[in-house]
This record gives sequence, C-alpha cells and structure tokens, in this order.
Amino acid sequence: MKKGIHPEYKKVKVRCACGNEFETGSVKDSLKVEVCSECHPFYTGRQKFVDKGGRVDKFKKKYGMK
Repeated sequence: MKKGIHPEYKKVKVRCACGNEFETGSVKDSLKVEVCSECHPFYTGRQKFVDKGGRVDKFKKKYGMK
C-alpha cells in the first residue's frame, strides 16, 4: 500500500433517529442514520410507518386522479 494516500480510519459514534448510539469504524467524523437494529421492523417485529412526504398525493395531483 502506498503511504499518504489513504484516509484516516477512526472510531466514531453512530446516532439513530430513535436515540440509540453505538460505536463503529469510519473515515467520517460522525454518522447519523434513520433506522438501526434497535428500531428496524425486521429485527424488532414491530411495524413502523414512515411518511414519505405525501408521494401518493403528489402523484394523484400531478396526473389529475381522485
């Protein structure tokens, strides 16, 4: 490996929207995620509804549907 061309790999804190925090390795200073293993429906078994900003309403309005 060449010296001086690789980014510095360090430990960083990852913060989830649910409030969970954990450490991992990255070249970035900090990471923010929307879903982690503590709140993801696949791991928890709970359904989580996320509003996608009215995509269906936007589509219906664009194409004149009711």
